[in-house]
Amino acid sequence: MKYPNNINKVYQKMATYSNRGMDLEEEINLTNEYYVEKNRALIYKKPTPIGLADVSYNDKGRIINRAYFKEPSTLDYNGLYKGKYIEFEAKVTQNRTSFPLANIHEHQITHLKRVLEHQGIVFLIIKINDLVYLLKGNDFVEFLNHNNRKSIPYDFIKETGYLIKYGFNPPLDYLNIVDEIYKEDFYDKENC
Repeated sequence: MKYPNNINKVYQKMATYSNRGMDLEEEINLTNEYYVEKNRALIYKKPTPIGLADVSYNDKGRIINRAYFKEPSTLDYNGLYKGKYIEFEAKVTQNRTSFPLANIHEHQITHLKRVLEHQGIVFLIIKINDLVYLLKGNDFVEFLNHNNRKSIPYDFIKETGYLIKYGFNPPLDYLNIVDEIYKEDFYDKENC
């Protein structure tokens, strides 16, 4: 913008580490709302368990002065789809060549493996290079078991993952990908 005396001011959107995934999270939340409205699935964002340490009150209600995380959370989203339990984690990386494994905590990996053991549907949704991919839980665990790397190469995500295309409504129709890759699971259920 040009101001008097030839002063130029440039406004930039502040990018913070903590808000990197908010756009992806909002897209997934809108998609999940669409799924619920259309009665396609029941998938919700899991709240982070928080304990209250200090609370005060005023005429408008309770004010939280101090809080703490009670326990580590598992994965971001869970629910039901076609009679199957579904759970996934959504992550964004600014790294253009790989997805850092430090973005997934050890307790989340343990939980992901447990969901697989119980034959639930579990996966990661990863936004990298402005594209969104679904990476199956089995493929993620296989990668971990056969690599000592600290990151998943972008080429592996492109080759093994499934590109989720953007749309209008819903914004990220990831269930179309789930239908495609887990069709045997649903076929057995529908023919019982």
